Amino acid sequence: MSDRPGGFFSALGRALLPLRCLACQEPGAAGLDLCPACRAALPWNHSACARCALPLPRPAPRCGRCAGARPPQAAARAVFLHAAPVDQLHRRLKFHGDLAAGRLLGQLLAEGLAGAARPQALVPLPLHRSRLRQRGYDQALELARPLARALRLPLLDGRLARGRATAPQSRLDAAARRRNVRGAFEILAGPSLPAHLALFDDVMTTGATLQEAALALRRAGVQRVDLWVLARA
Repeated sequence: MSDRPGGFFSALGRALLPLRCLACQEPGAAGLDLCPACRAALPWNHSACARCALPLPRPAPRCGRCAGARPPQAAARAVFLHAAPVDQLHRRLKFHGDLAAGRLLGQLLAEGLAGAARPQALVPLPLHRSRLRQRGYDQALELARPLARALRLPLLDGRLARGRATAPQSRLDAAARRRNVRGAFEILAGPSLPAHLALFDDVMTTGATLQEAALALRRAGVQRVDLWVLARA
């Protein structure tokens, strides 16, 4: 049974209502609110750098940028490119609170990450409390919850925190993004963290925010941090 109020009745409603593609409104299929045509059009990120998930002509252990650097993460998996129809579904969740879109993306995430190296726990990248108050929910957490359940991973929500508010990264170039998030994350008091964690966010662009959070986890004693994201911009 769902751990949310009304979860049973929501699940019952989904079971009784016909599946409907959230991208084009055609009938859904295979247990998803996604039609076969839109499923075939999903922009899977199968060919990428294994260290930062940058799309490449062919899969590689490291891209040119990662070959000349020592990023704090051991590996990165971006399930999709940030392209249609995933980008549309993501915007519906992030800016309009569309939990049906979030549920579908969570199902696709579980499918795409089923073969990833399994961490001991999943850590969602947190919003600063001021941004959380403004938006009312955390889209990364809304995706991480069903993903953790599907992969049977503990969800460590509340141990990684943003110690200060930062400017929106979308307005900044790559160098400014790194400066903007430097020292922005902190680890809150609690039991020792597992040795291997996956840090989850919805979208990765340059990776500056995720890498800064991964660095905070490494400094707290985590031996291996993998980056998992819905989509790579």
